Amino acid sequence: MRYFIEFAYNGKNYHGWQYQPQSISVQETLNKALSTLLKKEIDVVGAGRTDTGVHAKQMYAHFDFEENLDSEFWTKKLNSFLPKDIVVFGLISLHEDAHARFDATSRTYEYHIHTFKDAFEHEGSWYHFHPLDVAKMNEAAKILFEYKDFECFSKVHTDVRTFNCDIKEAFWQQDGNRLVFTISADRFLRNMVRAIVGTLIGVGLGKISLEDFRKIIESKDRGKAGFSVPAHGLYLTKVNYPYLHKQS
Repeated sequence: MRYFIEFAYNGKNYHGWQYQPQSISVQETLNKALSTLLKKEIDVVGAGRTDTGVHAKQMYAHFDFEENLDSEFWTKKLNSFLPKDIVVFGLISLHEDAHARFDATSRTYEYHIHTFKDAFEHEGSWYHFHPLDVAKMNEAAKILFEYKDFECFSKVHTDVRTFNCDIKEAFWQQDGNRLVFTISADRFLRNMVRAIVGTLIGVGLGKISLEDFRKIIESKDRGKAGFSVPAHGLYLTKVNYPYLHKQS
């Protein structure tokens, strides 16, 4: 039987989602917990991979197990066994062809910024004190909808067949000293969101014009785009599946 597991994690203490031989990852931690409790070698397949220090408010992975698993019982069991920075919301029994990565129709990320020093926000939000033109940043964000190829925002030397992404939403919202960028797409390239945010920050600072922003995308050159903002402000917040969620 194939199970989806829904969970969240604080990425501070992990070298990203994906298993790495020399570093602790979320995938390895989840594998060890499931394998120990179910007394069988379990290897979960995630909806995607997050980089070192990036968080997830909602993440899915799938694994196979022959017996029926009661979601409520095993959710409590896993949460009592896993470290404090990983929480399981539930297990869902699905058809054997269900795939956490390939079946996802969209993913949503948020990037959090605070504009006044905050003793409690610094680990999960990036402190940026220079004044930003948020309206101009939102104008630039709308330009993203005009394009499909986002090679300029991708990490170089990455093993992808295409740099095309269908961006469904991209906008900034400000509430006092808190500034949040939300972006949804069918897929994301490595480092893409952090590079987009860094480039939009350049727009907000008046260093990059709207026309320059277009030229950066059309250049397909990572060197022409802005810097990558720090990982600790980035959150994967939603993953959609046609058989789990109503599609908007």
